[in-house]
Amino acid sequence: MRIHSTEFQAMAERVLRVTELTSHLNALPFADEAGKAKLFGEILGKPLPPRVTIYPPFYTDHGLNLDLAERVFINQNCTFLDYAGIRLGERVMIGPKVTFITSGHPVDPGERRLYLTGAPIDVAENVWIGAGATILPGVSIGRDAVVAAGAVVADDVPPASLVTGSKAAVYRQW
Repeated sequence: MRIHSTEFQAMAERVLRVTELTSHLNALPFADEAGKAKLFGEILGKPLPPRVTIYPPFYTDHGLNLDLAERVFINQNCTFLDYAGIRLGERVMIGPKVTFITSGHPVDPGERRLYLTGAPIDVAENVWIGAGATILPGVSIGRDAVVAAGAVVADDVPPASLVTGSKAAVYRQW
């Protein structure tokens, strides 16, 4: 998406609105279930599915493209940059400080400030994502997989597997 477009402007307005809503959500008393339910409804554009648990603070930039199945658990201080879409299947467990990012910018320095890129994230049923993990655009995580704490996931994760690692490496230079 071109950054200087009406589509980008609409997205930027939504980000500001959702940032306001999440700041209100994160300031509520923990026991205010009715207040949290109302704000989640505004953030997500629909009520939370049954038996979904989200511990604030909770952050999202768009909200409308976050699809949560039943019995999802999201621990404290998680971030969902969901412009391109994030789906969490049933019984997914998310540790604290996990980050999902569906958008980015081109690598080329000349195009970096002109475009926003993105790809959806899909997390299948019964996945566990450990504390501080980062899930990058376009990743699919298979059923029953485990993402270790602190892992940076840039490639698809097969079902019933454990992935670890966060070491950065030079990929190319220009």
